Amino acid sequence: MQADLFALEIQQHWDLPGGELTLIRDFLPPALHETLFDLLLGRLVWEQSILRMAGKMVRIPRLNVWYGDQNAIYHYSGIRFKPLPWIEPLLILRELIEHQCGRKFNSVLANLYRNGEDSVAWHADDEPELGKDPFIAALSLGEVRCFQLKHRHDASVARIAIDLPDNSLLLMGGSLQHNWLHQLPKRRRVNGPRISLTYRWVRPAGSAKG
Repeated sequence: MQADLFALEIQQHWDLPGGELTLIRDFLPPALHETLFDLLLGRLVWEQSILRMAGKMVRIPRLNVWYGDQNAIYHYSGIRFKPLPWIEPLLILRELIEHQCGRKFNSVLANLYRNGEDSVAWHADDEPELGKDPFIAALSLGEVRCFQLKHRHDASVARIAIDLPDNSLLLMGGSLQHNWLHQLPKRRRVNGPRISLTYRWVRPAGSAKG
C-alpha cells in the first residue's frame, strides 16, 4: 500500500478529451540530475531563433537549439531547422526517456527560459513531419514554470494548469496535439532559468509520409 501511494506521488496522469498527459516527478537519479543543468547550460549551442509571426520576422522570447539525427529536419513558422549532431549528455537522456516511454526519438528541441520574461505562446506541435499523433516527452530542469493547456475546439472544456518542477518528465500522447493547445506564459516573480528538453520523432527527410 505504501509503495502504491509513493507511485501516485511521483506520477500523475490526465485522461483528457482527445489526448493523454502524464507527469513523472524526480525522473532522473540524483547522481545524474545534480550536475545536469549546469552542464547543458554551458554545452548546448543556444541561439535566439527568428520566426515568421503574423507576416513579420521576430525573435522568439527564449533561447533554443535543435539536436538530432542528420535527417531529422523540422519546419516551423516558415523556418527550416537542421539539427546539430547529438552530444553525449543528450544521448544518455534519450536512452533513459525511451526506456520510460517505450518509444523511439530521433531529435530533441531544447529551450532555455532565462527568467520569467521568457515564454512560449499558445501552440500545438502538430507539424506534418511529426506524424499523425505525435508523442512528445519533455524533461524540465531548473526553475518551476506553469504549463497551461486549453481545448482547441470546445471552449466549455476546463483549462489545465500544471506546475512543472525541476527534474520532471511530461509525456504528451494520443491526439493531444490535434485537440489541445499549450503555452508557458510569462511570470514576473520567476527569476531563475529553466531548461526544457522535448524529445520527439520527426519523419526523416526524404522518407514517405505515414
